[in-house]
Amino acid sequence: MSEGTKDRLALALDTDDLVVALRMARELEPWFGVAKVGLELFSAAGPDAVSALTDLGYDVFIDLKLHDIPTTVEKAARVIGALGARYLTIHAMGGAVMLRAGVEGFIEGALAAGFERPVPLAVTVLTSDNDAPEHILPKRIGFAVEAGAGGVICAGSDVALVKQLAPRLQAVVPGTRPAGAPTHDQARVTTPSEALAAGADLLVVGRVVTHADEPAQAAKALADTLAG
Repeated sequence: MSEGTKDRLALALDTDDLVVALRMARELEPWFGVAKVGLELFSAAGPDAVSALTDLGYDVFIDLKLHDIPTTVEKAARVIGALGARYLTIHAMGGAVMLRAGVEGFIEGALAAGFERPVPLAVTVLTSDNDAPEHILPKRIGFAVEAGAGGVICAGSDVALVKQLAPRLQAVVPGTRPAGAPTHDQARVTTPSEALAAGADLLVVGRVVTHADEPAQAAKALADTLAG
């Protein structure tokens, strides 16, 4: 597969076992350029998960959806930036002031530690949320712009609006599923091809690959579909 396609796929390592996560990361590295560490794995392994995945050549995506008072978010984001993470999620529900604190802390922590400028991501509306009022998405996109975020987390069906209102922001889409695949707890799903066609910059892929009987085959099939 092309490096361009690989760099647009993030592998969601949703497990509490770092050994299992690293085994999966090694197996699927030919198809994924980014590894996502969520609450489960970060709670279990913390900074060790970031360093181990970085050593495997991945850009690391820390998905903690930080949401607290601005000072706390800023300090936590600064620590994560210093670990060398490339991406960090901060919940736009917290408002522009809190979001900006997280954005600035994450960037400053990374640069002070000698890493490249990272990409803070504002979480807009969860893909499991099918009841958010229509005004929420544009409002949270506005918070992301005001706070200086590098991108947003959004459903595939929201990408067009993100690109219309804030074309400079990266659109990161979780919850995509191949046609006919189980949706699990995701309420607003698109296929990976539909999300990319809408303008998504990065797709987060988890259970449809990691829970497959043959994860490498599932990853290759997904990558082939997108490359075609």
